[in-house]
Amino acid sequence: MPDLPAPSSTGVRIAGDRYQWLVAWQGCVTAVRDAELRAPNPVVAVGVEVDGVGNVDDVVLYRKTPPHTYMQVKYAADSSTPVNEDYLLKLSDQGGPSILRKLAQAWQQLTEDGTPVDLALLSNRSPDAEDPLISLRDSRTQLLVPKAAQQGPRSKKGQARGRWAEGAGLSEERLLDLLKVLRFDLARDVMHLHEHLRMLMVATGLRFDEEAVHAGADWVARQVADGQRRLPLADIREAIRSLRLEVGSSRAVVSIATLKPDPMAEDADYAVDWVDRFEGDSPYVKRRPQAPATWAQLQEDIEAAPYRMPPGTAAVAVTGSLRLAPAFVVGAAFRMVTGVDLAVAQRDQLWSSDEAYEAPLAPAVDEHALDLGPDLAVAVAIAMDPTQDVLDFLREQQVPVSHLLVLRPPGGAKDNSVPDAGAANALAVGIRDLLRRACRAHPAIHLFQAGPMGLSLLLGNRWNRLRPTTVYEDVNAQQVYEKAFVIDA
Repeated sequence: MPDLPAPSSTGVRIAGDRYQWLVAWQGCVTAVRDAELRAPNPVVAVGVEVDGVGNVDDVVLYRKTPPHTYMQVKYAADSSTPVNEDYLLKLSDQGGPSILRKLAQAWQQLTEDGTPVDLALLSNRSPDAEDPLISLRDSRTQLLVPKAAQQGPRSKKGQARGRWAEGAGLSEERLLDLLKVLRFDLARDVMHLHEHLRMLMVATGLRFDEEAVHAGADWVARQVADGQRRLPLADIREAIRSLRLEVGSSRAVVSIATLKPDPMAEDADYAVDWVDRFEGDSPYVKRRPQAPATWAQLQEDIEAAPYRMPPGTAAVAVTGSLRLAPAFVVGAAFRMVTGVDLAVAQRDQLWSSDEAYEAPLAPAVDEHALDLGPDLAVAVAIAMDPTQDVLDFLREQQVPVSHLLVLRPPGGAKDNSVPDAGAANALAVGIRDLLRRACRAHPAIHLFQAGPMGLSLLLGNRWNRLRPTTVYEDVNAQQVYEKAFVIDA
């Protein structure tokens, strides 16, 4: 990508407004999902540029009962100003109150009658890891306490608390009360916000392509331009209808992150975060657990997911980042016999296990004799042909298989061989039905995959009445594959 020129002040202002409209639309989607899933204290309306709430007026999530969430949304064109003491205590360019003092004033105003509140400073700026208080932020709660309240007044923390209290115009005790409800929702860059919003739209049964995301943000912008500062649930639903965004119903969310953090983890009904337990510094090289973590532990965490779903859950969206073997295990954990409709975003499509198809799609089959033992090896060759790598691995590792079946789409292995959810379901059923016959003379199956993650999920979802199955992962090492999971089938 060529270097971009520095944005003008108008460009920064427009980008900042757009960022705010995206945050507000995210609140609108949350309101719809809360209503459909009967959340215990749902968002019932979204405020934008709200009057009478001080400096936390940018976006407000009104809940059925307090605490409502009041957000100050701060956008930056670059990363030159992290969130730290200097940023929070600096007077405005006109010599007015600092950001922290404005937040403190709004908090005092909103809680004067004893009403509880939830406050958030939401920004694409990053937290300063060297700041004595900001560095204490808990990534789970986004709060600085309890750590910021620890140690005495002469410590670095204590001296920083004193400066913050003076800058906020509060006693230190009152400052700590503020910090109990003030979340620092930081490092929400535009790409992160987009990804989170798209997956939230998936979980709400809405279209989630870029056009749909922008349509929602544009609708918020039009409401603000027309002077509408409170967007009730009924208006949001009407907007979704008129924009033709609805394509399904809301789903419970399972977040499985093994390659990079999942923005949807905070909204998930069950979340597994193994990013730091996989080898490698980049999502592109993370392929297996790093000792002492094991595949068996990951399987245990994944297989706990069905038991953590809300009672009566009939539809589940899978979010996060995972390779083919873990995706297969997620599908197997929610096998079709459980009656759950399982879905995942595959590019800009939703691949759902309930998506209709005309008839099972029988794969093309190549067979390779090995005579190494009684089991059956299977290579699902969808995006590319892994035959030689699988054969080399089976021989080198002396895997006890009699032969290898290589299963391909009828049109051959290529990266666009499965165009949509219907085709994926038809192929998954075709593969399963073929293997039900092929495995009858074998005590176990050894499974290798090369294809889209969504197909692995849907294949695992239909993996029943077969044989105990060892699932291998491509770890891009000298021996290429590694035994990952064993699935009862």
